[in-house]
Formats: sequence, structure tokens, C-alpha cells
Amino acid sequence: MESKLPFIGAHISAEGGAWNAIQNIEAIGGTVVQFFGASPRMWHTRTISASDAKKFREAKIKSTVREVYLHASYLVNLASASEEIYEKSIKNLSEHLKIAETIGADGLIFHVGSGKGIGPEEALAKEIFAMKRVLKNVPGKSHLIMENSAGGGAKVGSGIEEMAHLYKKVGSDRVKICFDTAHAFEAGIISEYTEKKIKKLFDEWDKKVGIDEIVALHVNDSKTAYESHHDRHENIGEGKIGMDGFRALAKEKRLWDKAWILEVPGFDGNGPDRKNINIVKSLFL
Repeated sequence: MESKLPFIGAHISAEGGAWNAIQNIEAIGGTVVQFFGASPRMWHTRTISASDAKKFREAKIKSTVREVYLHASYLVNLASASEEIYEKSIKNLSEHLKIAETIGADGLIFHVGSGKGIGPEEALAKEIFAMKRVLKNVPGKSHLIMENSAGGGAKVGSGIEEMAHLYKKVGSDRVKICFDTAHAFEAGIISEYTEKKIKKLFDEWDKKVGIDEIVALHVNDSKTAYESHHDRHENIGEGKIGMDGFRALAKEKRLWDKAWILEVPGFDGNGPDRKNINIVKSLFL
């Protein structure tokens, strides 16, 4: 029944103003939206004006959109061996979180980063210190949301142990987790999405982190194979996870209160579309 549907949406364009993300996600049938609050490929960020933030909040109130998430810049690396990049990352992530806070977004999702050139223990320590600084820089309610990685390249946060360590050591109720289905498959923490293996995986998440700390899912099929450590998304049912995998995922009731956000290429190659959203909705009907 419709009442069982979680909030389902996608990463969408906000070109021309943040409020445009609201109408763009409604146009493809989504009830949760993710977008970039500033350029994902620039260190410099443009702050959002009070009038533009008000315009966004008013657009959301009038819409069917229930949750809003921003995605951080791809440049950010809180575990970087370079002190220059490390400091730039803290500043940039803080600025993106400030935008999230200003528009009343539920949170800012970010890639945990890579400790290439330093040991894993040092990388984790730098990550923890940086996240604490970002939270101190931007007080408020918007969550700082860690996304699990596909691994490879000394990436941090590809496994449950590292995510649990980061979560516990930062020690803030504003820190939450986004679980990416493709990244978990590519990282090798789940070999296939069957009901049995999904239950085992999330039992472990619940034990080590707490399943309630997962606030969003990035619902993506994978172009690349299990344990490839190669992050490439595919449309739902078109990749290595496949429709059976997503059908099994939809049966895990502990995930129904999470935001299901698609970051897929789209069947026309122009990004998440109504067809992908309808496929995910159909899993619950």
C-alpha cells in the first residue's frame, strides 16, 4: 500500500536557485530531494542570501517534498595528507553545512575521504578532528552525514568498523550516516543483496553503530562488480545488483524510515528520472 512508501527521491539540479530543486524533484515524482548547495568542483563557495533562503523554505512548504539533503563538494578530503587540502576541506565543508543550516536542510552528505600517503590510524584521527571542527564552526540542527565509500585508493569509511569508529569518536548527535548501496557492494561488504545477507549486514550496522543513525540511503545499482572498489552507478535493475537485489532491500522494514535517494545516470543519460523513481516505488506496492 502507498502508506508503506518511504520518502523516495533523487539528486537533482538546483540550477538558477535552490528553490528550483523543489520543482525539479516534484516533476519526476520525488518526495525527498538532494542537491549541491554550491559548486561541487570549486573550493570557493557562494553563500546563500537570506531572501533566497526564504524563497527556498517557502517553496518547500508549498510542495510535497518532505526531506531535503545537500551533497558536499567532491574536492573535500578530511583525511588528506596535504595540510593545505586538509584545511581547505574543513573550510569548504563548513561553508556547505552553513548553507544547509540556512535553508533548513535535514543534513549535508559528504564523502569521508582518502588517507593516501598516511597510515589508516592517522587518517581516521585527522577525520575525527576535522569533523569536530566543522561542527563547531557551524552550530545548529542540520546533520553532518558520512557516506560509506567504495574503497580503494586508501579511501576511509568503506567498512562498518571504520564508520562505527568515526561515528563514536566524533561523539555528536548531529553526525549521521548515509548508506550507499552501490558503494557497499563495490567495497565488498555485501556480495549480493539477498534477504538473508541484507539482514546480516544491517544487524551488524545496528550492533556497531545503531541503525537509527542511518538517515538516508543512496539507492544506486552498480556498473562494476562486487569488491571492484570502483565507484560507478547504474540505473535501478540495470547493474550488478539487479532488480532482485532491490526487491530484497525493500523488504528490510528497518530501512523504511530512511530517505531513499537515487544518484543514477537516468535512462536518457540526463540524471535521475521518473522511470527510476517509479521502479523504486514499485518495490513497495
